[in-house]
Amino acid sequence: MTTSTDLHVSSRPSDAPSRAVRAWRAYGVARGLPDGVRDPGFRALVQQIDGSPVHVSPPVRLLADGEAAFARMRQAIATAREEVLVETYILRDDRLGVSVQQALIDAVGRGVRVCVLADAVGSLATRDDFWSTLESGGVVVRQFHRFWHHPFDALRRDHRKLLVIDRTVGFTGGMNIGEEYGSSITRRHDAWRDTFVELRGSVVGELAAVFAEGWDRARGPVLPGLEYVSWSEGAAHTPANAQRVRHSSPSAVRALQARLQSEWQQRLGKQRDRRRGRRVRRNAEAAASDMPGVVVLDPRPGRGQREMLTVLVALAGAARERLWITTPYFAPPARALKLLASAAQRGVDVRLLLPSERTDVALVRHAAHGAYQMLLDRGVRVFEYQRATLHAKTLVVDGYASLVGSSNLDFRSFWLNAECNVLLFDDVCGAAMERIFATDLEGSVEITSAAWRARSWPHRMLDRVARALRWAL
Repeated sequence: MTTSTDLHVSSRPSDAPSRAVRAWRAYGVARGLPDGVRDPGFRALVQQIDGSPVHVSPPVRLLADGEAAFARMRQAIATAREEVLVETYILRDDRLGVSVQQALIDAVGRGVRVCVLADAVGSLATRDDFWSTLESGGVVVRQFHRFWHHPFDALRRDHRKLLVIDRTVGFTGGMNIGEEYGSSITRRHDAWRDTFVELRGSVVGELAAVFAEGWDRARGPVLPGLEYVSWSEGAAHTPANAQRVRHSSPSAVRALQARLQSEWQQRLGKQRDRRRGRRVRRNAEAAASDMPGVVVLDPRPGRGQREMLTVLVALAGAARERLWITTPYFAPPARALKLLASAAQRGVDVRLLLPSERTDVALVRHAAHGAYQMLLDRGVRVFEYQRATLHAKTLVVDGYASLVGSSNLDFRSFWLNAECNVLLFDDVCGAAMERIFATDLEGSVEITSAAWRARSWPHRMLDRVARALRWAL
């Protein structure tokens, strides 16, 4: 049974979650659920934490090969009839980027509305003529947080990767648009290993809303068919000057306070609209607890970051048999390490798949190394991927709950970046995620506690320094 539910923006919190579901308490709540992530109470817990609906999830397509993923996405662009929305951290002007550029321009030629949002720092190396070609071809382009427009937001980046076609087909995950992401690791030695997911159903409308909020922040034109909501609809404190009329009649005081409250709320809301972008109302075809479902987790500075962390903690708490994590940048808070260790010590098969020396950010790898010994000593198994540069950000719990997206397990993703992830509740998807993980392990080396203790002293010192600097990485 399904029901159609409108999700009011007020149900999607912008502040910290309630005390009942703060991150470290959510672990205990999830541990107490009889059936872990399969328990109907777990979906309810996620909704209580994040305020997002659980959409009905038609079968999804996992895309773990870059070449196949971009072939699929170009095919989807070629079938677009009304709208193509692209959001990415890196959009390169290499061969793959040019092929995507041409597909987008071809779509405009068919009368399709095409919008591209790229991060100004992530795409800094892309030449101006690439953007000019897109714009002259009719594509509407915005770059997120250019330095001269937002000097005080320079550290806050748009790290999302989204493609939305006609609001009926959506793609998200960890792949940027560049040859290293769009190549097969079986064909190119410099290809990167990443994961995308193709989605259908009402969740794609929410992905369009995620895009629209970042687009509005970047001063993009209003997208038709979406309801933008000003932050002025939120609560605001009464201005202090309302107290000046305290000697007037009670009715006059109330009338003036109401007027000033409204004016103050409107002013604060418009300031917040300019600073953060407006919110977009989201709709959902809600899934019953026994149906495959999907939740969008899209943190950005000022909203959703504590909630994202809390959902991750709840997933660790709800794990009963297996908790398998793949991430290229592993520098979480110390308390998160303790939760992983606690899960392993209660009998959960906790595995971390992390990058080898082929990483693109060596210092973050050393920050992860600084946590290895503690995790290994407590039963967490650690593997380093050898076949390619690892860039996938996925998690699978008990072959049922799967997370695919752009969030890394580091300070930047937790507190500075705008991210987009989908949490899927489905046995078929979960089994496929576990098969992908097992295949990746075949191309990995397991780190043992004895071997790790034998590493050199310079390596140990660099690990300690990098771990201490994890908040700045």
